[in-house]
Amino acid sequence: MRFENTRAFAKRLDRLDPLRLFRSKFHLPQKNGHPAIYLTGNSLGLQPKTAKKFIAEELQTWASLGVEGHHEGPRPWLHYHHLSKNALARLVGAKPTEVTAMNQLTVNLHLMMASFYRPTKKRFKILTEAGAFSSDQYAFESQVKFHGLRPNQSIIEVSPRQGEYALRTADILAAIEAHKNELALVIFGAVQYYTGQFFDLKKITEAGHRAGAMVGFDLAHAIGNVPLKLHRDNVDFATWCGYKYLNSGPGGMSGIFVHERHARSFQLPRLAGWWGHLDTERFQMRKGFKPMPGSDGWQLSNFPILSGAAQLASLEIFEAAGLTRLRQKSLLLTDYLLYLLKSIPQGEEYFTVITPERAEARGCQLSLLMKKNGRAVFDKITSEGIIADWREPDVIRVAPVPLYNTFDEVFSFAKTLEHALR
Repeated sequence: MRFENTRAFAKRLDRLDPLRLFRSKFHLPQKNGHPAIYLTGNSLGLQPKTAKKFIAEELQTWASLGVEGHHEGPRPWLHYHHLSKNALARLVGAKPTEVTAMNQLTVNLHLMMASFYRPTKKRFKILTEAGAFSSDQYAFESQVKFHGLRPNQSIIEVSPRQGEYALRTADILAAIEAHKNELALVIFGAVQYYTGQFFDLKKITEAGHRAGAMVGFDLAHAIGNVPLKLHRDNVDFATWCGYKYLNSGPGGMSGIFVHERHARSFQLPRLAGWWGHLDTERFQMRKGFKPMPGSDGWQLSNFPILSGAAQLASLEIFEAAGLTRLRQKSLLLTDYLLYLLKSIPQGEEYFTVITPERAEARGCQLSLLMKKNGRAVFDKITSEGIIADWREPDVIRVAPVPLYNTFDEVFSFAKTLEHALR
């Protein structure tokens, strides 16, 4: 498509947008008495207008039925986690039996590593990207220490080449090959939180398995953002958070993926809880943990209904919008934003976009590495009604989300940034 640097062109794209009506399904934050230009869905997604209805229904069930709500009411609580399986499976490219909504991201990451990071005297190393999000870094460090190992000897971080910002897939694969005899686990953030790079999950998984390692991914910035095929790509496990692109509310529901080949790997060590026990025997209260087959066997506690209700509201919107249409609009939004950023006079003197330009290597997010006056520029655009994200030491992250952001908003952001740079 031949883009034009005019508001009229941006508005024309909005009129032609087949997803334009989905914006009305979300509450828009206000700033300076007007709807803000909200470009931080990569940090906290907006609230679906139906979230209050879904939560209110469960509150009513609680009020009118009490404990009987586990078996009665419009959505009985006992099997509430089943309600999200189909939608979550479609979002991550899995079978419903391979996904379960539960807990929060770091809890799930520890649960997964308890089963899939099994260091031996020979194989004990974890390979990941340099600069992973803090929750991942701390989990890796503490897991290594838990096994009596030293992080500086056990965690391998792959960094971009000198003068580059994104990791080359070839360098990741070369690092796996170089350490293949010592690797126990290969684990990456599927989309890197700082640069916005979408890694090649299939090639990383294949290389990790050739090396004899388990392979997992943190999907915090990937689920609801980029196309995923976890089952087809043979990924061992994954986890995510639900409060970013999934719009499940602050601290909202996480979830896990465990490939079906591990569905009956009951010999795998795991940190067990009663909700993961075989459901036909769960309330017999007998000794001896018998995990349910599939990802459900990693559950710990009964389901948090109110948080899960908020997520159901968002998943209903994803199902109506369709992943193919969302991805098409996402790429068009970021393509247009990239075009506008490149059109800023002398813009290269002030910032560099460190997110890969290739469509298959990015999602909604673009990261601008500020070369000078970065924080002042960020504060200026904030004062003008734009809610973006500042990441130390010098990056502005913007994420036009296809469910609720518009081309006109992308145009307004680019013009506001241009004025702020001046």
